[in-house]
Amino acid sequence: MAPDLYALLGVSPTAPQNEIKAAYRKLALKFHPDHNQDMPEAEEKFKEINQAYEILGDPEKRAQYDRYKTTGFPPGGGASPFGGGGAYQTADFSDFADILSSMFGGGGGQQRNRAQRGRDFVITLTVSYEEAFRGTNKKVQVPSQTDCDRCDGEGAEPGTHAEGCPQCGGTGTMRVQQGFFALSRPCNKCHGTGRYIPSPCRTCKGKGFVDKEVSLDVEVPPGVDAGQKLRWEGKGARGAGGGPSGDLFVVVELAEHSLFVRDSLDVKCTVPITFTQAALGGKIDVPTLEGKVSMKVPAGTQTGRVFRLAGKGFPNVKGSKRGDELVNVVVETPVKLTDRQKEILEEFGTLSGEDVEPEQKSFFGRMKDLFE
Repeated sequence: MAPDLYALLGVSPTAPQNEIKAAYRKLALKFHPDHNQDMPEAEEKFKEINQAYEILGDPEKRAQYDRYKTTGFPPGGGASPFGGGGAYQTADFSDFADILSSMFGGGGGQQRNRAQRGRDFVITLTVSYEEAFRGTNKKVQVPSQTDCDRCDGEGAEPGTHAEGCPQCGGTGTMRVQQGFFALSRPCNKCHGTGRYIPSPCRTCKGKGFVDKEVSLDVEVPPGVDAGQKLRWEGKGARGAGGGPSGDLFVVVELAEHSLFVRDSLDVKCTVPITFTQAALGGKIDVPTLEGKVSMKVPAGTQTGRVFRLAGKGFPNVKGSKRGDELVNVVVETPVKLTDRQKEILEEFGTLSGEDVEPEQKSFFGRMKDLFE
């Protein structure tokens, strides 16, 4: 039996158009060749899904499909193009798609004769915070397809040549009479190319090119963030039938940093300060992506206070805007005190009482209110 288009999309014959569209999008995303490079059968499944949706996604074509599937065709007693007397007796999906193309003016076999764009290549590139901040140029190994050296890109063994397909006469198509209809379908010998290679090249198996890795200089712009894609047009896989090559996408990843955490254009940093610096105030050295800067800490600074260094964050990759650096200070408690230091601190605590710790005073006041 020929494939059921509704079953291919996983919907019922009575499904509304929006349900068919949603099912198609879900399956197209699942089986897209770019997301399934290690599963070659996904590409064929992706084609079947697209061919099914080309009919069912168009209300007029869907109505014709439903009518012919139920009653057979052509009306008036002609033979079915699928063989036998019924509507859809026999046909694999390849034949089925070709017939749908002729019936409804859609995709299927005729599309295979057209130029097809090559698939995209996707690689991941890890850069440091400093490289992402300033921009950099990196040399990376990327997949590529180059002319086969053995056959000089012809696909035929040296000393032999490709010929016009003897079955279709070099046209790439075959005209088939199916009852009332005359259909044009891709030639099954040359797969619609019009070329036949009697002795395919042993190295490239008749493709004319080989897969290999090449070195490419990748320019990383200042301000690039994790997850952003850099695109190089025409650096993907070769197209079929004279179609254009796909593109190369480089997905950026940021290596972890020992001091900084990125938040969009801003960069966050935690800086420890001493008890004395927190109490009396002063200037401290703070690291930034451009080097050390001096920052003033006011007297009475508490742990967790965040200071903003304007313009010390990442640049916007598409403009002149700069983010900020957010400095979170943490007051370090003295450890391993000498007897003299302990004596001084005890005296300090006696003299100052609660006034030296406003946050603690406020906390205990709220706790007293809670339990009284």
